[in-house]
Amino acid sequence: MSEIPSGELTLRTVAMPANANPAGDIFGGWVMSQMDLAAFVAASEHAGMRTVTAAVHSMTFEKPVKIGDTLCVYTAFSRIGRTSMTIDVQAWVHRHDRPRREKVTEAEFIMVAMDENGKPSPVPATRSSTASEAAG
Repeated sequence: MSEIPSGELTLRTVAMPANANPAGDIFGGWVMSQMDLAAFVAASEHAGMRTVTAAVHSMTFEKPVKIGDTLCVYTAFSRIGRTSMTIDVQAWVHRHDRPRREKVTEAEFIMVAMDENGKPSPVPATRSSTASEAAG
């Protein structure tokens, strides 16, 4: 039985040559930055305000990302605290020459909601109405 992504598809992008080493492998830092963007989108939409990355836990690259792969990043909330949110983030690729998606890596991102003054701000227990309305 093959593993399938868990969570909500939050970001999709194509890996381009500018993000690769001479062998055509995409830099791990680029993949991590896409995961961070997805965590930011999910957290900011949930909180209805700006969020920042406080920590990233345990990232191991299981498979390479190649030029031309579509990187698909999935997010799922595992904990909502007073000012922070813990988000499980998975990165998968769809390779143009293969029928199935393959998991590349996953990590836990801790995001903190921030007020206008740059201070941690309380997070609503449920998704903000502004984010729900924007989503559709």
